[in-house]
Amino acid sequence: MTTETLTNYWVAVGQVEDIPRQGARVVATPMGDVALFRTLRDEVFALDDRCPHKGGPLSAGIVHGRSVTCPLHNWVIDLASGEALAPDRGCVRRIPVRIEHGGVLLDLSGRRRS
Repeated sequence: MTTETLTNYWVAVGQVEDIPRQGARVVATPMGDVALFRTLRDEVFALDDRCPHKGGPLSAGIVHGRSVTCPLHNWVIDLASGEALAPDRGCVRRIPVRIEHGGVLLDLSGRRRS
């Protein structure tokens, strides 16, 4: 764990290689589960592991492009913004991600238990 500034608290949660391409891994945090997603192009995104529709586990969804499809009711969530794609409406909380030397760090400073 490292502290960058008073407003950013970056926590190391694993390696990029720990997340399968076009897949996800779940990280338990003191404020709830976070889903880490890795795209085919090795982009890494982090969202609360909870669909805005019915709370389904986004980490169990199918990653395609820069989106994930919820396994419960097929809502498609944009990984970069956390927004549901039309015609659905809703948003899941994004968690800032930083990659350093192949390690994944999350900024958990803004997370609050829902």
